[in-house]
Amino acid sequence: MSYDFRDKVIAVTGGAGGIGSAMCRRFASGGAQCVVVDIDEVRAKKVAEELPGGGHFGVGCDLMDWAQIEQLFERIGEEYGRLDVLVNNVGMTSTERFDERDIASIEREITLNTTSPLVTTRLAIPLLWKSRDPRVISTVSLAGIFPQGETPVYCASKFGLRGAMLSIGLDLREKGILAGSVLPSATDTPMLRQEAVEGGNSMQFLEPPQQPSDVVAAVVSMLDKPRLEAYARPSESFSARLAMLVPNLLPKILPFFRKRGDRGVVRYLEDLERRGLARRNGGSWELVPER
Repeated sequence: MSYDFRDKVIAVTGGAGGIGSAMCRRFASGGAQCVVVDIDEVRAKKVAEELPGGGHFGVGCDLMDWAQIEQLFERIGEEYGRLDVLVNNVGMTSTERFDERDIASIEREITLNTTSPLVTTRLAIPLLWKSRDPRVISTVSLAGIFPQGETPVYCASKFGLRGAMLSIGLDLREKGILAGSVLPSATDTPMLRQEAVEGGNSMQFLEPPQQPSDVVAAVVSMLDKPRLEAYARPSESFSARLAMLVPNLLPKILPFFRKRGDRGVVRYLEDLERRGLARRNGGSWELVPER
């Protein structure tokens, strides 16, 4: 059965980003009332104002500040009296290598990517229990299955979030709340574009990046058919899980794929250039500032 979005209250963290805003547009087009949550309050309100239908609002919230999360749900309670779906979509990454990173940046990435969705989910439960059909969906990543040498902190955060959401999904199911995760691979968003120009993990570019709409489709499929995990590209997830059956072979396997990934990065940057999103600057690349 197709999920009925009409009059549902859905909160999306990271809601002003590429994937988050695409989710909000899809939910609102189906008749949902969206709460666009983002650290950038101006962008959150802009996204909310441009959504079809009515009853939406955008709110600025630092999701590493637990008091602000509590205030967020207090406001949602005042506005709607319940929450039908929470989508934990916020996330960050860095192209800094592990041996060069400062400790504060490691702590920040783990906190935002792992601890924050858990705290957000926990604080949302009283409002979710007021829904007739409460759901929680978290955006994890294939990096929650497959290690990436260039981004170990990101992988650690996503491995942790995946495991936590599997456990939470099992626990809350018995209490009336359906929880699961979507695990997308590299997605064409501002975060990935920044990673590409800064020389991030080339293994993400073995195939052309998927679009935010692909991730949205995976989220909608989870609402249509609740389960613990869904994948935007099932074939990639199968390959990743297969490779992890023999992790000790990874040092021998990965070099064969890295050259292909390096070529994929070049193709992606050239595509961004054609789209007016990136440009060459001497021997390097840079993003074109948004207007």
